Amino acid sequence: MGFALSTMQLQSDAFDNGGKIPAKHTGEAENVSPSLSWKNSPDGTNGYAVICHDPDAPLISRGGSYGFVHWVLYNIPADVTHLEEATDQFTQGVHDAGNTGYTGPMPPNGHGLHHYYFWVIALKDAPKLPAGLTLWQLLDAVEPYAIGMNRLVGTYQRD
Repeated sequence: MGFALSTMQLQSDAFDNGGKIPAKHTGEAENVSPSLSWKNSPDGTNGYAVICHDPDAPLISRGGSYGFVHWVLYNIPADVTHLEEATDQFTQGVHDAGNTGYTGPMPPNGHGLHHYYFWVIALKDAPKLPAGLTLWQLLDAVEPYAIGMNRLVGTYQRD
């Protein structure tokens, strides 16, 4: 199955879809992940993965990937439908700054408005994956098990 949007709904207490991400969740302040919650998962969901990616970042990597990955989180059990702010639960992957965990928006000064895509992916089988996967390693590992996904988009800009 290829990746496609589903009827799942993803939201945050910190910002609305299309709204500004509060400074608290950026590299300019506390740099903590926002709370996230989701509903309407497909029948047969046995786990989740969550990612955050900024396609507006002016970066291109070997292999043709673009943008900046801010968060890779997985091995989330099926009974979890909410992540607390600043969560340190579940398995953390490696973001594009080279560390694990969440790293918030911090676009270049004067680069304009960036869009941050927070994704939740529902998995029909939840393979136990090792810590430290990159976004692309995670997507390769979960693609055969993905049965639903959706996104929440936040924005941020530095002057």
